[in-house]
Amino acid sequence: MLLIDKRDQVAVITLNRPEAMNALSRALRAALHDAFRDVAADPDVSVVVLTGAGRAFTAGLDLKELGSEPMGMRAANATSPRENPVLAMLECPKPVIGAINGVAITGGFEVALACDVLIASTHARFADTHARVGIMPGWGLSQKLSRTIGIYRAKELSLTGNFLDAQTACDWGLVNRVVAPEDLMPTALALAADMASIPTETLATYKRIIDEGYALSFGEAIATEHRLSSGVNRDVTPEMVEARRAAIQARGRAQKP
Repeated sequence: MLLIDKRDQVAVITLNRPEAMNALSRALRAALHDAFRDVAADPDVSVVVLTGAGRAFTAGLDLKELGSEPMGMRAANATSPRENPVLAMLECPKPVIGAINGVAITGGFEVALACDVLIASTHARFADTHARVGIMPGWGLSQKLSRTIGIYRAKELSLTGNFLDAQTACDWGLVNRVVAPEDLMPTALALAADMASIPTETLATYKRIIDEGYALSFGEAIATEHRLSSGVNRDVTPEMVEARRAAIQARGRAQKP
């Protein structure tokens, strides 16, 4: 139900329950949690790409399973970390690129929001149907969505349960770009390769600075950046900068339109 392919410092994690629209059963939630713990600790992995098999990214919690679960939603809200894969995603120090191949609904929307960068296929659609199911989000959607697209747009989505198409999601700043379905994984992997060309520790530190500051007021965030960057920058020598300068210039010339 979960595939992991590691190559060239990139781990591709694929939700693989296409017959169930990759619904997050208890077993799949645990597997996804464990997968992110593993790649976080793997020195051969610098970047993670997360996608889904078939026509869905993930339809969210497996409502069929929850409907037959004696504990109901209490099972999904249990204190065991393996019930909430988003926690492992958020704690992963390595960049996570979400390759959104199809629908990302409710809990699946929350998983998408836990990624650091989102590349969407033209087939991708997003929806928050928590209210229509009669439950409340517990993996961060109610807070992160409004911070990403603005409170008014977030309320429109969450208080209607309506679907958001890929292009509108891009226009609203929810996804980085929209590509044809056949270009989704090549685009995500190319972006992952760009990131993986930077030292893993540097990636992790920069991601940490951005994430920690994002959760603070602007003034506190600036102080946090100064504190964290000072600890890193004091160890950078002029010789190290000069050694990297030529490579940066060559890459800049290669990326000119």
